[in-house]
Amino acid sequence: MTRIRVLVVDDSVVIRKLVSDLLSADPDIEVVGTAVNGRAGLQKIAMLDPDLVTMDVEMPELDGIETVRRLRASGSRVPVIMFSTLTERGAAATLDALAAGASDYVPKPANVGSVGRSMEQVREALIPRIKSLVPRRGHPVPAGAVPPPVAAPVPLRAPVARPAGSYRLLVIGCSTGGPEALGTLLAGLPPLPVPVAVVQHMPPLFTKQFAARLDRQLDVEVTEAAHGQELRPGTVCIAPGDFHLEVVGDSQRLVTRLTQDPPENFCRPAVDVLFRSATGAVGGAVLGVVLTGMGSDGARGSRTIVDQGGAVLAQDQATSVVWGMPGAVATAGLAERVLPLRDLAPEIVRRLVPSSAGTAVAR
Repeated sequence: MTRIRVLVVDDSVVIRKLVSDLLSADPDIEVVGTAVNGRAGLQKIAMLDPDLVTMDVEMPELDGIETVRRLRASGSRVPVIMFSTLTERGAAATLDALAAGASDYVPKPANVGSVGRSMEQVREALIPRIKSLVPRRGHPVPAGAVPPPVAAPVPLRAPVARPAGSYRLLVIGCSTGGPEALGTLLAGLPPLPVPVAVVQHMPPLFTKQFAARLDRQLDVEVTEAAHGQELRPGTVCIAPGDFHLEVVGDSQRLVTRLTQDPPENFCRPAVDVLFRSATGAVGGAVLGVVLTGMGSDGARGSRTIVDQGGAVLAQDQATSVVWGMPGAVATAGLAERVLPLRDLAPEIVRRLVPSSAGTAVAR
């Protein structure tokens, strides 16, 4: 079995040592080197050709954001996981790094009593991400992250002949790779005749920054969801970190409900919670979309949607950073279509906008 070769880039000698030790303790991972800043990191990447890089956001000489930007400009697609602080500044910097091409991020632990507990939190967050982003090395795939072989066909669900424009709600779930994928998807959509509710796995502060960033970049209104917020057509609301987002209402009005009920699929917010609540509010008049992400969150909720007469679309493996969440939906036969990211927006429009498709959306 070939181990995953990781390079650790951080200006703190203590963090480099701690991260290297916790990664080396895993039999599937080998730390092949360390670097003290982004400039040294680029040199080590060229020299060592690692399978994955962990990188601090804030470093002297060359920070993590500019390092990722230069790495991608050089044509390298090596996965990069950023270390970020749970602050507004840290959230903004992490989103900059993701926009520059970073694959994922791990928040640095805060308010933890011991170094041992801090490192355990990092280990629990970091190692599953590494194994999901580098799935080819012969190690067991983490629970829920179950991508089949690239060439494996997936069963498609027979489409329901629902009239175009009869949907009342679009719900979207995403995780690893989701910020970039969601931004791309939303940028390809016109103002829709239905509201859009989103779960992106992110901690508090990050979701607020993420929603504000999308609101500045897009022509549609994007907000972090507040409790009791009315969902209006043409707007997008994103679940806040550490809160489940539910949709409640009746035939006249849909509103949000935020709860801190127990995590589902180790997640809060959870896609399953949003999808399940959507059917409770509008029955089968819901279109679900599952984008790139680690794990299987969204699979059970997707089954609820299709059982109620709604439809689910999934991002394909080739364009997903991690094909865990959409892969779980697709391989279970719950998706009517499994599409590249660029093709999802036109398919959504075809189903939601009456003038874009005849009388029904079934093919």
